[in-house]
Amino acid sequence: FLDAFKNNFDIILMDIELPDGNGMDTVVKVRKTDKNVIVIFVTNMAQYAVKGYEVDALDFVVKPVSYINFSMKMDRAIDRYKQTKGRDIWINENGEQRRLRTSEIKYIEVEHHTLIYHTTERNFRSYDQLKRVCDLLKDEPFVLCNRCYLVNLRYVTAVKPLTCTVAGEELQVSRNKRRDFLKSLNDFLGGGI
Repeated sequence: FLDAFKNNFDIILMDIELPDGNGMDTVVKVRKTDKNVIVIFVTNMAQYAVKGYEVDALDFVVKPVSYINFSMKMDRAIDRYKQTKGRDIWINENGEQRRLRTSEIKYIEVEHHTLIYHTTERNFRSYDQLKRVCDLLKDEPFVLCNRCYLVNLRYVTAVKPLTCTVAGEELQVSRNKRRDFLKSLNDFLGGGI
Protein backbone atom coordinates (compact mmCIF):
# COMPACT_ATOMS: atom_id res chain seq x y z
CA PHE A 1 0.00 0.00 0.00
CA LEU A 2 2.71 2.49 0.96
CA ASP A 3 4.80 1.69 -2.12
CA ALA A 4 1.82 2.39 -4.38
CA PHE A 5 0.58 5.43 -2.42
CA LYS A 6 0.99 8.63 -4.44
CA ASN A 7 -1.50 11.00 -2.76
CA ASN A 8 -4.12 9.54 -5.09
CA PHE A 9 -6.82 8.58 -2.59
CA ASP A 10 -9.73 10.62 -1.28
CA ILE A 11 -10.83 8.26 1.52
CA ILE A 12 -8.88 5.45 3.18
CA LEU A 13 -10.50 2.73 5.28
CA MET A 14 -7.62 1.28 7.28
CA ASP A 15 -7.75 -1.78 9.52
CA ILE A 16 -5.54 -1.36 12.58
CA GLU A 17 -4.48 -5.02 12.68
CA LEU A 18 -2.63 -5.89 9.48
CA PRO A 19 -0.83 -9.15 8.60
CA ASP A 20 2.54 -7.43 8.16
CA GLY A 21 2.24 -4.46 10.45
CA ASN A 22 0.00 -1.94 12.07
CA GLY A 23 -2.56 0.28 10.33
CA MET A 24 -1.85 3.12 12.74
CA ASP A 25 1.86 3.14 11.76
CA THR A 26 0.84 3.00 8.10
CA VAL A 27 -1.32 6.11 8.46
CA VAL A 28 1.50 7.92 10.28
CA LYS A 29 3.61 7.32 7.15
CA VAL A 30 0.73 8.38 4.86
CA ARG A 31 0.39 11.64 6.79
CA LYS A 32 4.01 12.52 5.97
CA THR A 33 3.01 12.97 2.32
CA ASP A 34 -0.75 13.58 2.45
CA LYS A 35 -2.25 15.60 5.30
CA ASN A 36 -5.69 15.83 3.67
CA VAL A 37 -6.74 12.29 2.81
CA ILE A 38 -9.75 11.22 4.88
CA VAL A 39 -8.99 8.24 7.12
CA ILE A 40 -11.48 5.97 8.84
CA PHE A 41 -10.03 3.21 10.98
CA VAL A 42 -11.66 -0.20 11.18
CA THR A 43 -10.91 -2.14 14.34
CA ASN A 44 -12.27 -4.68 16.76
CA MET A 45 -10.53 -2.90 19.62
CA ALA A 46 -12.19 0.38 20.59
CA GLN A 47 -9.18 1.43 22.68
CA TYR A 48 -7.28 2.21 19.44
CA ALA A 49 -9.90 4.74 18.40
CA VAL A 50 -8.42 7.48 20.57
CA LYS A 51 -4.99 6.97 18.98
CA GLY A 52 -6.66 7.45 15.59
CA TYR A 53 -7.32 11.07 16.41
CA GLU A 54 -3.56 11.59 16.86
CA VAL A 55 -3.16 11.00 13.12
CA ASP A 56 -6.21 13.15 12.30
CA ALA A 57 -8.51 10.24 11.49
CA LEU A 58 -12.06 11.33 10.75
CA ASP A 59 -13.63 8.42 12.59
CA PHE A 60 -13.44 4.70 13.39
CA VAL A 61 -15.72 1.73 12.84
CA VAL A 62 -15.76 -1.11 15.34
CA LYS A 63 -16.03 -4.67 14.00
CA PRO A 64 -18.34 -6.37 13.38
CA VAL A 65 -19.47 -3.52 11.15
CA SER A 66 -23.19 -2.85 10.91
CA TYR A 67 -24.64 -1.35 7.75
CA ILE A 68 -26.21 1.59 9.60
CA ASN A 69 -22.97 2.47 11.41
CA PHE A 70 -20.89 2.12 8.24
CA SER A 71 -23.39 4.16 6.21
CA MET A 72 -23.34 6.95 8.79
CA LYS A 73 -19.51 7.06 8.80
CA MET A 74 -19.34 7.06 4.99
CA ASP A 75 -21.89 9.87 4.74
CA ARG A 76 -19.74 11.89 7.12
CA ALA A 77 -16.61 11.12 5.08
CA ILE A 78 -18.33 12.12 1.84
CA ASP A 79 -19.52 15.37 3.41
CA ARG A 80 -15.95 16.09 4.52
CA TYR A 81 -14.67 15.23 1.05
CA LYS A 82 -17.11 17.64 -0.58
CA GLN A 83 -16.13 20.29 1.94
CA THR A 84 -12.42 19.95 1.16
CA LYS A 85 -12.67 19.53 -2.62
CA GLY A 86 -14.91 22.47 -3.38
CA ARG A 87 -16.30 23.07 -6.84
CA ASP A 88 -15.32 24.99 -9.96
CA ILE A 89 -16.11 28.60 -10.77
CA TRP A 90 -15.28 30.55 -13.91
CA ILE A 91 -13.63 33.96 -13.98
CA ASN A 92 -12.66 36.27 -16.81
CA GLU A 93 -8.94 37.06 -16.79
CA ASN A 94 -7.82 39.43 -19.55
CA GLY A 95 -10.61 38.32 -21.89
CA GLU A 96 -9.94 34.62 -21.25
CA GLN A 97 -12.34 32.39 -19.34
CA ARG A 98 -10.48 30.55 -16.60
CA ARG A 99 -11.73 27.79 -14.31
CA LEU A 100 -10.75 27.91 -10.64
CA ARG A 101 -11.41 25.25 -8.01
CA THR A 102 -12.90 26.91 -4.95
CA SER A 103 -10.86 24.72 -2.60
CA GLU A 104 -7.67 26.20 -4.12
CA ILE A 105 -8.72 29.84 -3.62
CA LYS A 106 -7.13 31.07 -0.39
CA TYR A 107 -8.83 34.46 -0.45
CA ILE A 108 -10.17 37.08 -2.82
CA GLU A 109 -8.95 40.65 -2.52
CA VAL A 110 -10.62 43.79 -3.87
CA GLU A 111 -8.23 46.31 -5.43
CA HIS A 112 -10.10 49.24 -7.01
CA HIS A 113 -12.56 47.52 -9.41
CA THR A 114 -10.46 44.38 -9.77
CA LEU A 115 -10.71 41.13 -7.83
CA ILE A 116 -7.46 39.30 -7.12
CA TYR A 117 -7.95 35.58 -6.59
CA HIS A 118 -5.08 34.39 -4.38
CA THR A 119 -4.84 30.67 -5.12
CA THR A 120 -2.47 27.83 -4.33
CA GLU A 121 -1.15 28.09 -7.90
CA ARG A 122 -0.81 31.86 -8.41
CA ASN A 123 -2.83 35.08 -8.32
CA PHE A 124 -5.51 35.70 -10.95
CA ARG A 125 -7.03 39.13 -11.70
CA SER A 126 -10.56 39.65 -12.90
CA TYR A 127 -12.78 42.69 -13.34
CA ASP A 128 -15.85 41.78 -11.29
CA GLN A 129 -17.98 42.79 -8.32
CA LEU A 130 -17.31 41.25 -4.92
CA LYS A 131 -21.04 41.09 -4.15
CA ARG A 132 -21.63 38.88 -7.22
CA VAL A 133 -18.76 36.58 -6.21
CA CYS A 134 -20.04 36.41 -2.61
CA ASP A 135 -23.41 35.26 -3.96
CA LEU A 136 -21.68 32.74 -6.24
CA LEU A 137 -19.73 31.29 -3.28
CA LYS A 138 -22.52 31.40 -0.68
CA ASP A 139 -22.54 27.58 -0.27
CA GLU A 140 -18.76 27.44 0.11
CA PRO A 141 -16.77 28.29 3.28
CA PHE A 142 -15.98 31.87 2.21
CA VAL A 143 -16.57 34.81 4.57
CA LEU A 144 -15.82 38.52 4.44
CA CYS A 145 -13.33 39.53 7.12
CA ASN A 146 -13.59 43.13 5.92
CA ARG A 147 -14.94 44.85 2.82
CA CYS A 148 -11.75 44.06 0.85
CA TYR A 149 -11.15 40.38 1.66
CA LEU A 150 -13.33 37.33 1.07
CA VAL A 151 -11.55 34.56 2.98
CA ASN A 152 -11.66 30.80 2.40
CA LEU A 153 -12.00 29.42 5.94
CA ARG A 154 -10.06 26.28 4.90
CA TYR A 155 -6.88 28.39 4.95
CA VAL A 156 -7.36 30.31 8.21
CA THR A 157 -4.61 29.27 10.62
CA ALA A 158 -4.74 31.99 13.29
CA VAL A 159 -6.98 34.78 14.54
CA LYS A 160 -6.00 37.87 16.51
CA PRO A 161 -8.30 40.66 17.70
CA LEU A 162 -8.06 42.62 14.44
CA THR A 163 -6.36 40.22 12.01
CA CYS A 164 -6.51 36.67 10.74
CA THR A 165 -3.76 34.59 9.16
CA VAL A 166 -4.76 33.03 5.85
CA ALA A 167 -2.20 30.70 4.27
CA GLY A 168 0.62 32.58 5.97
CA GLU A 169 -0.65 36.09 5.14
CA GLU A 170 -2.06 38.38 7.80
CA LEU A 171 -5.31 40.07 6.74
CA GLN A 172 -7.21 42.78 8.54
CA VAL A 173 -10.52 41.88 10.22
CA SER A 174 -12.83 44.88 10.55
CA ARG A 175 -14.65 45.49 13.81
CA ASN A 176 -18.10 45.26 12.23
CA LYS A 177 -17.29 41.95 10.40
CA ARG A 178 -15.46 40.33 13.32
CA ARG A 179 -18.48 38.69 15.01
CA ASP A 180 -19.85 37.15 11.78
CA PHE A 181 -16.35 36.09 10.73
CA LEU A 182 -15.64 34.32 14.04
CA LYS A 183 -19.07 32.65 14.07
CA SER A 184 -18.56 31.37 10.51
CA LEU A 185 -15.07 30.13 11.37
CA ASN A 186 -16.39 28.35 14.46
CA ASP A 187 -19.22 26.75 12.45
CA PHE A 188 -16.73 25.64 9.78
CA LEU A 189 -14.35 24.09 12.30
CA GLY A 190 -17.28 22.33 13.92
CA GLY A 191 -18.46 20.98 10.57
CA GLY A 192 -21.39 23.40 10.24
CA ILE A 193 -20.54 24.79 6.77
